[in-house]
Amino acid sequence: MPSRANKAEVGADQQSMLYLLGGLAFALRSFNNLNQILEFTAFVASQLTGAEGGALVLFNPNGTIQLDQLHCFDLDRREQIRAEMEQIAQALSAQEPLLKLEGSLAVKIPALEHLLDERLRQSLGPDGRLFGTPLLIRNSVQGRLYVFSRQPNYHWTEPRQQLLRLVADQAGVAIENERLRTALRRRMALEKEMEIGSYIQTQLLPRQYPQVRGIRLAARCRVASKVGGDYYDFIKIPRGPASAEPASNRAEPPEPSADSRLAIVIGDVMGKGVPAGLLMSMTRAMVRAEALNGHSPARVLQHLNRAMYSDLKNSSRFISLFYSEYDPCSRRLCFGNAAHNPPLWWQARTREIQPLDTEGALIGLEEHSQYSESCVQLQPGDVVVYYTDGYIEVANTRGERLETAGLMDAIQRAASCYESPEEILESLFAQMDAFRGRQGVHFVVPEPAVELELLFREEISLRPMPVDDTTLVVLKVLPEPEAA
Repeated sequence: MPSRANKAEVGADQQSMLYLLGGLAFALRSFNNLNQILEFTAFVASQLTGAEGGALVLFNPNGTIQLDQLHCFDLDRREQIRAEMEQIAQALSAQEPLLKLEGSLAVKIPALEHLLDERLRQSLGPDGRLFGTPLLIRNSVQGRLYVFSRQPNYHWTEPRQQLLRLVADQAGVAIENERLRTALRRRMALEKEMEIGSYIQTQLLPRQYPQVRGIRLAARCRVASKVGGDYYDFIKIPRGPASAEPASNRAEPPEPSADSRLAIVIGDVMGKGVPAGLLMSMTRAMVRAEALNGHSPARVLQHLNRAMYSDLKNSSRFISLFYSEYDPCSRRLCFGNAAHNPPLWWQARTREIQPLDTEGALIGLEEHSQYSESCVQLQPGDVVVYYTDGYIEVANTRGERLETAGLMDAIQRAASCYESPEEILESLFAQMDAFRGRQGVHFVVPEPAVELELLFREEISLRPMPVDDTTLVVLKVLPEPEAA
């Protein structure tokens, strides 16, 4: 029958054990530094099992072995033990057959654990005893937690084994939580960068529609990710560069007038995300430079292709682009196409729809591509719809795509029912959403501008996104004013 002294000793041991486990739980809840938690883990492991020291060895994903933490009551031997353990870890990491052959690290773990245990036991000498348990993270061995002792009467009992496994499990939880926090911080940083990129890209889209005699415009861009590859632009072109007067005879560039020609551009960079957004921004700047030089649509596309060919080839991307110019004096729309979806021209008089297309390859496909151009005569009430493939490639719940025929039907209904380009635009998007079967998709509207400080909030909103970027530009020719 146990004596009172033995009972008191058992009670004190249990109190000490509960205190250590409570301290470990507190560390897991409160410590923000993983090194502090793991250092405390090695200490608690040795205390709970009555050992002289504890060590934590990690198996890194790159195949290396790392002595992460070491605790030893014998301060005189601690540095010697640390040096020997680190040397063993480095030696095993450098063994080609063990870690660096083809195949996953998990296949080699059993042999690695056995070899590591043997090497560490040898380093402790004949009077040292070493015991270890796997460090599991998501049921995968990610290291070993050890305790060691030189006491001759030290016994590796089942309770001590259970306590060591308990501590190892807690260490695994701490490591996994830190990995998840790190991944979350990286994702939040990336999300924030994407938000800022989206803001900048939004500012590059036209923030207001140019006032051009005889027409009204409406446009919208929905992006599949925060930064998209769709692009549209409106560029007022003064008549001076296109006139017959030589440039040398002009003292200064002419001021834009109400009768300035208007370039309407729409394009689609292959892909999504930041790379597509960067190429879109570069395309916008180059198109503007070419348009303001007074070049014809075909020449604009040819110069653009030659200027961007090397960069696009290196990035393995291409750009489809439709460039057009509207002359308010003649109501003529002249255009050239670099393999973009041909805009659809709804003629108010006949209520027929005609695609506007010319021959031309993708920007960046061939360095010396040639482009052609054509012109059409617009009439009052006519509607021209520019679009990207995100509209016609939208699919419903049965997997059926809207396709160009569906867009033509949508234009026929919208142009017949509504007068303003804004209403036509809204109707086209509403019909696309109805076909898809869900609404509430995020879209980018140039006005009003997003407050920049909102992009730096900690919260990140998750919104449903379309499959591909979708952009629509609607041009409506206004009726002729009635004579007084």
